[in-house]
Amino acid sequence: MGKNAEQDLTEVVMNIIINAGNAKSYAMDAIRAAKKFDFEKAEEKYKSAKDSELSAHNAQTSLLAEESNGQGIKLNLLVVHAQDHLMNCITFNDTAREIIDLYKTIKESRG
Repeated sequence: MGKNAEQDLTEVVMNIIINAGNAKSYAMDAIRAAKKFDFEKAEEKYKSAKDSELSAHNAQTSLLAEESNGQGIKLNLLVVHAQDHLMNCITFNDTAREIIDLYKTIKESRG
């Protein structure tokens, strides 16, 4: 793998890490807003979380496409770290959706 390919891989991996981290932060903001029954803000933050998750996922998909085309990537700790961030953001976003909905149910039950 040449220097440009390594730089390209690093850029894609950092894209995954940054977007996945942003997604988790937005999801946490969404939960905090829902806790205050500010569902408009919660939904806005949740949408931002899902948008960031999609950006991270698309970057991961580009790596998977390279791998499936026989252009293997250099597996290193940074790649593993990026995968960890992506998996955690997906799980956290799914959990955030459930928590937001739970706060909506609580608000509705209070009248």
